[in-house]
Parts: sequence; C-alpha cells; structure tokens
Amino acid sequence: MIDPATEKVIAEVELADEAAADAAIERARAAAPGWAAVAPGDRARLLRRFAEQVDADLDELARLEVANAGHTIGNARWEAGNVRDVLHYAAGIPERLLGSQIPVSGGVNITFNEPLGVVGVIVPWNFPMPIAAWGFGPALAAGNTVVVKPAEATPLTALRLAELAARAGLPDGVFQVVLGAGAVVGQRFVTHPAVRKVVFTGSTVVGKQIMAGCAAQVKRVTLELGGKSANIVFADADLERAAATAPYGVFDNAGQDCCARSRILVQREVFDRFLELLEPAVRGVRVGDPNDEATEMGPLISAAHRERVMGFVEPSTVAYTGACPSGPGFWYPPTVVLPNGASDRVLTEEVFGPVVAVLPFEDEADAVRIANATDYGLSGSIWTSDVGRALRVSRAVEAGNLSVNSHSSVRYWTPFGGFKQSGLGRELGPDAASAFTETKNVFIAT
Repeated sequence: MIDPATEKVIAEVELADEAAADAAIERARAAAPGWAAVAPGDRARLLRRFAEQVDADLDELARLEVANAGHTIGNARWEAGNVRDVLHYAAGIPERLLGSQIPVSGGVNITFNEPLGVVGVIVPWNFPMPIAAWGFGPALAAGNTVVVKPAEATPLTALRLAELAARAGLPDGVFQVVLGAGAVVGQRFVTHPAVRKVVFTGSTVVGKQIMAGCAAQVKRVTLELGGKSANIVFADADLERAAATAPYGVFDNAGQDCCARSRILVQREVFDRFLELLEPAVRGVRVGDPNDEATEMGPLISAAHRERVMGFVEPSTVAYTGACPSGPGFWYPPTVVLPNGASDRVLTEEVFGPVVAVLPFEDEADAVRIANATDYGLSGSIWTSDVGRALRVSRAVEAGNLSVNSHSSVRYWTPFGGFKQSGLGRELGPDAASAFTETKNVFIAT
C-alpha cells in the first residue's frame, strides 16, 4: 500500500485467489441461516455494538484512511463517523422490517420480508469506509451475511472494520473482508451461485460487466456508477455564496467523487461576474498534508490517475488554477477550464479529479438541456432565489440527488442513487433494507 501524499510504502497485504474467495463465500453461506434466525432485537443490539466499536476506534480509522487513501483528516473523521451512523441507523431496521396483512376472501393473506442470503459488496478506492457501510449495514440488518471486497489500493480500513465487527460479537462468517483483484474476487461474487446479490460502486464500464454477469443467474444487483453532475447557477442566485461554495462541490476528495459538480453552468448575463468571484475561492483552497487540520484537499490516489486527469485538461482552455505542493505525492491543483466545444471530453466524461468546466447558458430551458446532455444522472445543484424555478428545474433535471442552494448529496437517512448510466437501485434511507430481502406471500385458508 502506498501513501499518496508521500509515495512511501505503508503496508503490504496478500491478495486472495479464487479458492480463498470461494472459502469465504461458503463460510457466509453456512452462517446465513443462523444469522437470519437471530431475534430482531438481538440483531439490533449486535449492530449497535458494532457502531460503538467504530466510534471508539474512530481516530484510528481516520488515520488509516489518511495514510492509505490520501483523504484529509477532517474528511476521514467524517467518513468513519458515517460508518458509525449508518450502523446505528441500520440497528433500527430489524425490529421494524414489517410485512403486511392484505384483505382477501376465504382466508388470511400475509407477507414476510425474507433475507436473500449471502451478499457480496464491492467497494471503490475513493470512499472506502462509508461506501462499504452503505452496503453491509442494511444487508446485515435485514438478516443477510456479507462478504466485502475492498479496492486493491485501499483495503486497510476494511480490514480494521472486520476486526471491530468480531470484537462487537458478530458471529463467525456473518461479516467478512476478502482482499483481492476485481477480476478474481469480484468476479467470484458475480459467478458463485451462493452469492444472491452484488452491490457494486465504481465505473460504469465495470458496472455494465457486473450487471451482465449477474443476469446469467438472475442475480440481484445494486450499482452506483459514474457521474457528470451539473452545478446550475441562475442570474437571480446569491452569486457570492454560489461562487464561494462551488469549489467544495467539486474539489472535495480531490474531485475523486461520483457526485462532484464537475460542470458549472452559469446564466450568460452573470457569467463573467461569476468567473471573477470563483477565482479567489479556487485559489484559496488549501492543498497539502492530509494530516494537517487546516488542509482542505489532499493528493490524487496514484501517479497513473494523475496522468489521466491531466489528459482531460490539455485540450481545454485553463482559466486559472489553485496551488499544490511540489515534490513527493500525487498532487494536482484545483483547476478551472473553459471548454472549447460541447463535445469536449471534459464535458462528457467523468474526470474524477480536481477539474471543473464552466460554461454559459441562456435561460431555464437551456440550462436543463445542457445539464441533461450526459449519459449520467447522479447528483447536482441548483442555485436560484426563485422557489418555483427551483422546483421546476429539480423535476426536469435527470438526476437522483439534487440540492438547491447547497452541494449536499449524501445523508444516511435519505435515499441515494442515480438515473441513467449512473446506476441502478437506491442505497441508504428508510427503504435500503428492502433491497436485501425477498417478499414472501402466504395465504392461509380459513
């Protein structure tokens, strides 16, 4: 494992082969009936104990993520806290996962929510802790056993979470972490018949392959894939606030975020003024040592990823950039570009780095047209003082998570997921656990 801020080796791990992946899946299958039979109140108590262990270990988890993924210490603490909060929220599910009684003639009709069995969760490198929890939290609450495959580059916090789960008292085989390549362990989740559902967060290209593989077994899948979100700024918005906050809608986690508002659409009559206001905000982003409490943006995950990000910038006109350290580390400055045309890659493809394209629009209809001119539909922001316009544009933009006069995309108690090629299904929120159950209908003749 490499520290992205120093390029130093911080750990070595052994990757599992197919046999080791199969062994973990079989342990999960053997544990599934017993976990499903645990009384709802007892399952809830175990999940709360897991949350308490995470809370007690929060600083250690955060420090691991800083070293392994290059996240700022403030972000890493939030991410570990999100795992804790997701588990606490999930602990309320077992005693409230209700069936129903449906009126029928000649008897009684009732429904049950039955767990699926074994769930495989494939986690990306950009947010290793919270995205893992969004999969395993509701899955465990609904009575499933879980095998997590973290990204090869960032496995350390997942391993720590497995230790905390065991310390909390989760039975053997209920929650496991298996390190390995996606083509080996992830593929085994797709092909092994005992895995009843796959939860995947990552690129749309790989998501399509997983979906096709799961289709061969009619296996359930939840996909959270790419994004090309728009930040729409109307002329009647609070321009100073919109410009001051825009960097945090795209440069958070060095832009390595599916929800990044990597296209800023600004009404033409205020376009030049917005660019003026945006410049000091971009130049003011503090990029540097992720362990420093004042740092707002850390490094990219790898040298190869930095080269990829640079490839998006070169064809466009750079308006201005922020500063970043020189020397060791995979640094890249916050960058604002002006696209040369609607077909520029920086407008159509996910950069996954600290690069934002700014372009003008004419009116409300034009803003919606440009915002929707993408294969993706994950998130976005709308800045306006007109409540009616906010509602109209929110309904018209094809995205699963929108914020008005804000850049917030994720709350553990509200649904999260995308439209179009940004994914399939919803995570988080009150209905998350239902995605990990089968509805069984029972008629009793009277």
